[in-house]
Amino acid sequence: MATAQRSTVITDPVGIHARPASEFSQAAASSGCKVTIAKGEGNPVDAGSILMVMSLGIAKGDKVTVTVDGDEAESVADSLVTKLTQAE
Repeated sequence: MATAQRSTVITDPVGIHARPASEFSQAAASSGCKVTIAKGEGNPVDAGSILMVMSLGIAKGDKVTVTVDGDEAESVADSLVTKLTQAE
């Protein structure tokens, strides 16, 4: 099982609100991998849970780190970070 980690800075003026959080969480849950997301140096939470993602309160300028454990970790991590940045 492989592990991949990606970091990005959120540039959306309203941060990660309900719609992009929902799309991101659904993609993470359906990836078949274990996926977590952390804000800054904070503790990672289950990325497949919209409530956990929303609880991070991710705002514009926040750095987030996505960690993926699974067979397709590299491609899943790339895809999820793209979802976060395209939501903007």
